Amino acid sequence: MNRRTIQDGVYWMGAVDWDRRLFDSLIPLPDGTSYNAYLVQGKEKVALLDTVDPAMAETLMEQLADVPKLDYIVSHHAEQDHSGSIGLVLEKYPDAKVMCTPKAKDILIDLLAIPEEAFVTVSDGEQLALGGKTLTFVHTPWVHWPETMVTYLEEDRILFSCDFLGSHIATSDLYVTDEGRTKEAAKRYFAEIMAPFRNQIEKNLEKLKSYDMQIIAPSHGQLYDRPAFIIDLYKEWASGPPQNLVVIPHVSMHGSTKKMVDHLASTLVDKGVRVELFDLAVTDIGKLAMTLLDAGTVVVGTPTVLAGPHPMAAYATLLANALRPKVRFLSIIGSYSWGGKTVDTLAGMIPNLKVEVLEPVLCKGLPKEEDLKALDQLAATIAQKHAEHHLS
Repeated sequence: MNRRTIQDGVYWMGAVDWDRRLFDSLIPLPDGTSYNAYLVQGKEKVALLDTVDPAMAETLMEQLADVPKLDYIVSHHAEQDHSGSIGLVLEKYPDAKVMCTPKAKDILIDLLAIPEEAFVTVSDGEQLALGGKTLTFVHTPWVHWPETMVTYLEEDRILFSCDFLGSHIATSDLYVTDEGRTKEAAKRYFAEIMAPFRNQIEKNLEKLKSYDMQIIAPSHGQLYDRPAFIIDLYKEWASGPPQNLVVIPHVSMHGSTKKMVDHLASTLVDKGVRVELFDLAVTDIGKLAMTLLDAGTVVVGTPTVLAGPHPMAAYATLLANALRPKVRFLSIIGSYSWGGKTVDTLAGMIPNLKVEVLEPVLCKGLPKEEDLKALDQLAATIAQKHAEHHLS
């Protein structure tokens, strides 16, 4: 795709990756993604804001073919999908300087072996004049690495936000056209990448309030010509309360745990509590991460395997601990044959979660009448806790 005009002297560049379905060998990409770079041409100087994933560097270099001079390469974030092609760009423009935060400089040298003399580090709030185009660099640490920053283009009121406020979508649309689709993709992106840093996100959103943004141009997905759309969503996801929702990630080998899950889910619904079930053998982990953003309670359903939880249940618990959702309550249900340490093992895997652990329900073999009554009591406790905390 050729470069596209955003404003006079401001261009989208980069690549749309229609076929990529996995990111970092971990994150599902059902809608593909894009690697957005931006060219800002002033009357005196020219800056390239970010590059692309090395797998698509050829596309970026073709877009730069008729750009005779490049004075600056702005690196907002050192991760390779944005900075991995800086070396190639420097080969074409050996006099260009890489502008980044002091922390980013060290990371870029480690990751990409860029020579130290190529760098100019910028302080928080520092400006760079290109001639009729003024770039203001704003440090925004931990969205989602410690070295990240964003750039505000004063004259055109554009915020180049890199990973912050982005979404994984492959599309030919330059701007958001379907807010429903974008909300889904942006929520998945937030849940998988940004959720552990909610406190820092709140601080960085507050820091950006003073900038009059007419366009937000992220490094993944479409541009926002209605910035309030994504800003308001981030505020909700970062600081909004959890909902009257129980998420039940579960796995069952011979049907006993599944009977318990179904019984608990049905009882919760009867008590006015929303439920989302995720069979870990087949689930989209990204979809689970999205739902954890809203959950008031998580109940892990697992059989016992070699005296401990099923590995898929352990993985889901580890994921929840890493993502640090706003969940208030946690419990465990499941079946065993001769005993084990399932509860102790899973409880030891959630040090990051500030939750109240509700009485687990484990049964021997198929659930019996007393086990079903224990599940009914767990459902009643969850409904009562949600009501007491005004979860809606």
